[in-house]
Order: sequence, then C-alpha cells, then structure tokens
Amino acid sequence: MMGLIETSMMGEKNMLVKQPKKMLIINILEILKKYSDENHRLTQSDFVRILKDEYNMDVDRKAVKRNLMNLVEAEYNIEFEKVIRINKFNEEEELYINWYLEKDFSDAELRLLIDSVLFSKHIPQKQVKELIDKIKKLSSKYFKVSVSNILNLPENTIRNKELFYTIEVLDEAIDKGKQIEFIYNNFDINKKLKPRLNDKGEIRKYIINPYQMVATNGRYYLIANYDKYDDVSHYRIDRITNIKILNSNVKPKNKVKGLEKGLNVSKHMAEHIYMFSGSSEIVYFKANKDIVGEIIDWFGDGVYFSDETEDEVTVKVKVNLSAMKYWALQYVNNVEILSPESLIEDIKKELRVGIEKYGLL
Repeated sequence: MMGLIETSMMGEKNMLVKQPKKMLIINILEILKKYSDENHRLTQSDFVRILKDEYNMDVDRKAVKRNLMNLVEAEYNIEFEKVIRINKFNEEEELYINWYLEKDFSDAELRLLIDSVLFSKHIPQKQVKELIDKIKKLSSKYFKVSVSNILNLPENTIRNKELFYTIEVLDEAIDKGKQIEFIYNNFDINKKLKPRLNDKGEIRKYIINPYQMVATNGRYYLIANYDKYDDVSHYRIDRITNIKILNSNVKPKNKVKGLEKGLNVSKHMAEHIYMFSGSSEIVYFKANKDIVGEIIDWFGDGVYFSDETEDEVTVKVKVNLSAMKYWALQYVNNVEILSPESLIEDIKKELRVGIEKYGLL
C-alpha cells in the first residue's frame, strides 16, 4: 500500500494530503517493513519523524506506542526492548525502544532464493526480473543485493509464456485429484514450441493423471501417468500448453506400476536422475573414489558402497536404466558398469557409434 497520497490540481505541483488517523496503524506497519530489521531498529521518535516526512501525519509518541502495541497483540513478529528510567519527577517509568519487524526470511535466505531464480533454466528472463523485485521487497530497504549481472544473461531459451499458469492449474488439479488435458510440445529449429502430432498428423491431446510436480536439473517436471497406460511418465512443465482440468478423477496410484505403495518423491528422484520414464533396476558399477561425492549428490542415500580399494569402490544403486546409461557415459573416464549385462551392451553400442562418428575406427 502506498503511504503517500498525492493530488494534482490544475497544473500545480502535487501536494501531500493529510491522511485520516485510521491509516496510522497501516503506515506504522509499512515503516517497520521498509525501514527496520535486526540491524536497523527504530525509536518512537523515528516513527514520528518518518510519519511527518513521508506520510504528512502529525502524531505524538504515545499514539505511535499505542499502535505498535496493537500490532504486537495482533501477533505481528515485532521485537522491541523495554527499559526502566527515572523521570524528572524521580519516578520510574517504562520505555519501549529499538523496534523492528522480524522478517520471515533472513537476507542470506533471500540471497539464496534470488540466486535460484536468477540461474533457473525454465523461467523467462522478464519474469526472472519481476520475481527478483518481489523477493527483494520481503526485506527492508537496507537489503542490498547485486543482480546487475541479470542484464548480461542471454535471453532464456524457454519461451513458454504459459509456464506459471500451467503450474497453477497443475497445483489445483493435484489438490482436487482431477485428470488434466494438455498439448505437449517439442522445440523446432526456429526455437519455437511445436505441438506433438498423432499418427494422423493431428495435434495430439494428452489425458494425464497428475501426481506431483518436482524441480530437478534447473527445470520443472510433472510426475504422472498417461491415462492409456499403466506406468509412470514424466513431463517437462515448460513444454505443456493449453492445459485444462477435467471432471474425471485421477487414476489411483496403486493402479500405476512403480507407485503401488505410493509416491516416495526423494526415492523416485534418486532413481530417475534425468527424469526418464520406465522401471528402475539394481545396477552395480566400479567407480574412482575421487567422484564418491558426486555419486552421492546424484543418487542420494540409496547408494551403497563395497569392495573398497585404494583407488576404487564398487557401487550398488537402484536406478532407471536409460538414465544410468547417459550418466555412465558422462563419467566414462571414472566409471565401469558391472551389471546388468543389458546396460553394458547399450553403453558399448553408444561408444561404438561415437567412435565411428569421429573416425577413430
């Protein structure tokens, strides 16, 4: 809410108009939000001065104190100190000093949120700037954070203007347990979203049972079930358009392969590191000990180590085989798959294709 009320009269300069007394408590709360934090505390005299200078309100310290205490009683997170002093009549009196609003987020937490938005791969640049401005308002005016480098970022390659709306609709559908329908897209060589087509060359409409939205590798995904089948599917949310909620209820999770016992998100994400669909299997591989930290980062607590030597360790993990193939190729210098045999053969095939492509055979 704006504290300053301005009016323009026949070309004259804008002039501050006195605000009604009922606005006092709102303006005091606004001052707390803007000017106070743990390192910048206000006296009642500070409130009187700011109210006069910025809100054109003449109030005394007693009125300020009364409204501050009303905010405290309303359970706003307002901190202050109470001290005892001797007045000119040699009597003890209580003083309330060092007022500040305890923010919901520390500056370090806000910095982390800004960084997460700034380096996101799925939010268009214009919305990145808008979100950062909103996050900055969660702290006082003293919260300084340099985001000038955002102007130097290349235009985000994701140009789906429906992204936030899609997230809202998905959130509602998941809460209500309803199916959804949408168009799923790929990018063409002009960097534009192009709808997937069915066998007849018509735009394909997906009817989906949505269960959970997750963020991984800098992108949003939907964990769901394509209603025609009985397994788990993953969809990039930034590639969804024309979404709508249907009246039909979602398919129960116990009817979906892999979700018979419910959806354990952390376990599911560890098994689907690249969000490929399909079942997970036990994989054994030998790894250089230098990448143990990265293995834990990728696979979480579901990874098991054994047969440790000075340089290597054997690793056991349950993971989606398609995802594991690409992960093993990424770490080909540090990893050797031991089983299953089908995964080993798939990796050999990929390596042969690469070798032939670059003329090394």
